[in-house]
Amino acid sequence: MSTRLFVSEALGNGREIVLVGDRARYLGRVLRLATGDEIRVFNGDDGEWSAHVSAFGKDRVTIVLGAAIPNDAESHLRMHLVQGVSRGDRMDFVVQKATELGIKRITPVLAAHGVVKLDGRRAANRREHWQRVAESACEQCGRIRPPLIDPPIELNAWLGTGPSRDSTQLILAPGARTPLQAVGAVAEKLCLLIGPEGGFSERECEDAAVAGFAPVSLGPRVMRTETAAVAALAVAQSLWGDLANSPESLRPGS
Repeated sequence: MSTRLFVSEALGNGREIVLVGDRARYLGRVLRLATGDEIRVFNGDDGEWSAHVSAFGKDRVTIVLGAAIPNDAESHLRMHLVQGVSRGDRMDFVVQKATELGIKRITPVLAAHGVVKLDGRRAANRREHWQRVAESACEQCGRIRPPLIDPPIELNAWLGTGPSRDSTQLILAPGARTPLQAVGAVAEKLCLLIGPEGGFSERECEDAAVAGFAPVSLGPRVMRTETAAVAALAVAQSLWGDLANSPESLRPGS
């Protein structure tokens, strides 16, 4: 598969884009591309385009766009992950794998039992970092639209904003009587609420229930937060998304 690169510039046939800094060094020093080599570029809005390297300079690379390339890697299942922020590389892992599994939106939430505390500046920095993780994951997996990463927010504050009522709202809860795979047809959107390392408090679970979230489980074992996110999204795609087996199940609500 050709090298794919996320760019922020507008795309179109014949456009010339000059890449500088880290992006230029990545093409030249890491991938060791040469003048004339072909790549593909996308920006989240204008589809995917072929391009070739036209010139190298000191910490800068010039590429010229060619033709638009059809791309159907985006999932029709509109999934929104509301994820309790976890420490270390766990949140990066969730963002990366959720992107690969077709997530449309990720809302990082700060919960009572979570160990990560973020003030305003740190929260903004982490959001920018997670957005870059998502963009990089899109480059690898073939997607052209990176998911929206919301600013981190306290769980109760997010619940208070009134989650979308046109979605099927589920909260992963160990010991819940209903397995995720028994939910049946989903609405236009699927919103999954998953706790941090320490899970959600009893009060948070009650607040989620008031907001319309139904508890579901992933089986008899208690998974780590990052494992639960990947497993839940994979099951959802297998039941209602583009990993489904039968054509009849390839649309939400079918």
